[in-house]
Parts: sequence; C-alpha cells; structure tokens
Amino acid sequence: MDIKIKPSKLSGNVVIPPSKSFAHRALICAALSEGKSIVRNIELSDDIRATLEALEELGATSKIENMSIEIEGIQIMNNDVHDINNNIHNMNNNMHIINCNESGSTLRFMIPIAAALGYKCRFEMSGNLGKRPLDVYYDIFDKNGIKYKRGENYLEIDGNLNAGEYDIPGNISSQFITGMLFALSMLEEDSLLKITDKIESKSYIDITLQCLKDFGIEIENNNYRKFRIKGNQKYKCRKEKQGYNKYTVEGDFSQGAFFLCADAIGNDVNIKGLRRDSIQGDKATLEILERMGCERIYNECSDIKMKVNSLNSTVIDATDCPDIIPVLSVCAAFANGTTEIINAKRLRIKECDRLSAINEELSKLGANIEEKEDSLIIYGNGNKKLKGGCDVWSHKDHRICMMLSIASTVCEEEIIIKDAECISKSYPRFFEDFEKIGGCIEVIEK
Repeated sequence: MDIKIKPSKLSGNVVIPPSKSFAHRALICAALSEGKSIVRNIELSDDIRATLEALEELGATSKIENMSIEIEGIQIMNNDVHDINNNIHNMNNNMHIINCNESGSTLRFMIPIAAALGYKCRFEMSGNLGKRPLDVYYDIFDKNGIKYKRGENYLEIDGNLNAGEYDIPGNISSQFITGMLFALSMLEEDSLLKITDKIESKSYIDITLQCLKDFGIEIENNNYRKFRIKGNQKYKCRKEKQGYNKYTVEGDFSQGAFFLCADAIGNDVNIKGLRRDSIQGDKATLEILERMGCERIYNECSDIKMKVNSLNSTVIDATDCPDIIPVLSVCAAFANGTTEIINAKRLRIKECDRLSAINEELSKLGANIEEKEDSLIIYGNGNKKLKGGCDVWSHKDHRICMMLSIASTVCEEEIIIKDAECISKSYPRFFEDFEKIGGCIEVIEK
C-alpha cells in the first residue's frame, strides 16, 4: 500500500511494542530449553514470526495466546540427547526448509544453531537479505567440514558444528557473535570465541549475554575480546514453577526512538513501556537528543517525554546504534547548525542502503544533506518546517518508512509514502498508533 499523510501535530500516549532484539533471543533460548517456557509481551512482527517458524521447523512447538507464547523446547533437547555432535546427525537427516523472509537476525542466529544440531537446512531469503554478508560462517563451515551451497537467495548447509576455538571479526555484524554463542552453549565440550578487529553494536552482545543468563547459560566475557563457553550446559525453561518465572520482553527503544524524536521536533507524545535501566543500545536516543537540547522528563509511571525549545546540531556516532540513525536524521535536518553522523557504513547493508535512502528521501522534503562513504553531513534548517508536497519512497525498508512518517509532522504540505506496508517487518501497528495520537493518514491501495 501507499499512504498519504497530512501534516498534523501528534499528541497523546503511545505504548511502545516489545523489543525485537530481546524477543528473538528469548524465543531461541526457550526453544533450546528442556520443557516448556512462557515468553510474555510478544508481538508477531514479520521478523519475530520468521524466528518462531524457524524454531518450529527445527522441532520446537508453540502456542500463541494474546501477547504470550508458550514454547516447548526442541524435542531432541527434551530427550536428554546432549552430546549433539555424536548423536543428532543420524537421527534427523532430512532437509529442513527455513524461510528467514527479510530477517537478518533469524538467518544469522539460526545457521550455527542448525549446524550444532547437525541438521541439513536450506535457509531461504527475501528482499535484500541475500545481499548481506555471510562470509564469517563460510570460514567456520570449512573448519568443521560442513558442506554448504550458496545461491542468490538461499543457503544450504549439511554437517556438524564442533566445540573448539573460533576467530570472528567484530566489525561486520554482532549477529555472527550472537549466533555462535547460542550454538556453542549447546555442545558437550568447552569452546572459545575470539573477536578480531573492532567490535560494533556491543550492546546487542550484552542483550544476548543477558538472555543466555536468564535461561541458565553462563558465558565468561573477557572485555568483549574473548568469550569462554563451558560445555555440557543446559538451557533452563522459564515457567512459573520451582522459582523460575515466566520471561517478559521489555519495550523496544529502537521503535520508541521514532516517538522520542517526534517530541524533539515539536510534537507532544508521552512514551510508555520503556525501561529506565534498559541495556539496549538504542537507548542512546535519549542521550543524543539531550545533547541536541532536549530535556528528558519522566512521570511517576516512568513514561518518557522529551521537552525541547530549540533543537541544535551534534555529532552522532552510529557504531552501536545504527537503527536509530534514520529518525535522528529528521531531527538533524530540523535543527540549528550542522550535524555529522559518523561510522555509519554498515547502514548501507541493511534492508536497503540506508545512507542513500535517508539522503534521497529527506532531500525530497527539503532537507540539505551531504552523503559520504560512511557518514552523512546534515545542514539543519534552524527549526523551520520541511516542504513536503511530494511522493517519497520507503525503499521497502521499515525504518525509512517510519522516518518519513515522523518527518511528515513538520512538513508544510502532505506527502505520499510508497510501499508503506513494509512496517510489518518490525512494528505492524505503527500507523494505528500514529493515528491514535493525531496522525492524519489516508491509505491508497495499489
């Protein structure tokens, strides 16, 4: 669908959806546990659905009720077959088809898990997912004698991941590190994961380590350079018995950033459901907006508002928070002075080339942006409205689509966003929430 948005001020309460990062990891940990777990506060975006269906394909079962999911662990785990490398490959030699859709987390997390289980798998990909690098795993396949075949939009693997010592670059994606931490924790022998190069998106590793700990897995973290994984560990289910409580997913700062930034450019949104003590990297939105002149205000329920009189420029380092760069770019275009977004090269290999998309689409609205190889220089307009009055394109990227929706609130004229259905990837009810607080949307069916 395409949507037409008329400029309007947003005002009211928004309950932020659950963290996609925590939800992926909690579902995986539950599926690797013996017995049943209950994961609460889950919304089935396209990405989360892809992970859930992948786990079911590998043998987990699930029951969805409202915003909770009951997961029974993969049957082989429940049968106490713990020496995975020696036992499982002969038990399940059929090809498992896992449709990752456009979810990079699903793909990169599930590949080493499937290899640790010894399953033959075909991972199918949609959109631009097939263009995102997987070379880190090819080196691991070669080391373990795992057969693999890569096509434009699929990867097939056949073989066993063994415990041992592995070197992984930290400057491509933290998802490879997370995937290996999940998988190596399943094996009988000890393993060592050594990180080469500079590590990026460190906060996502923290989320992984926290989820593993919540499900009974201990990892020794030596300053993010070495991770020691003891063998013969077991994931422990999360259900209300024997002192082990249900697992609740916290609110998502990646999605909350859109409405925090809406406040920063002059709207009046009360953001609910975000933890003050969250370890999510995208919580950096608060600190960045404060540097730009906003004041963070909490009420007695820990709801957040960003109060601002005038928005100013700053330098934004994208290393640990790439997902919030699109909407922060709207703030930068609206601010006084020149904002530089640095260390942002990885944005070029997301659902689209986000650096190019930010430049192209915000420029249509009247922003003044200079695009470089790994950065953006945004010349703010001094808190004046953007122009609007044009068609813009989501690039079929959920974060670009939501960025443009927030930008519409400071446009002089209406805009039409092409391919707006892509929000279902991470925040299916975004437009519903947007309308509830005063957004003026007209759906244009194709």
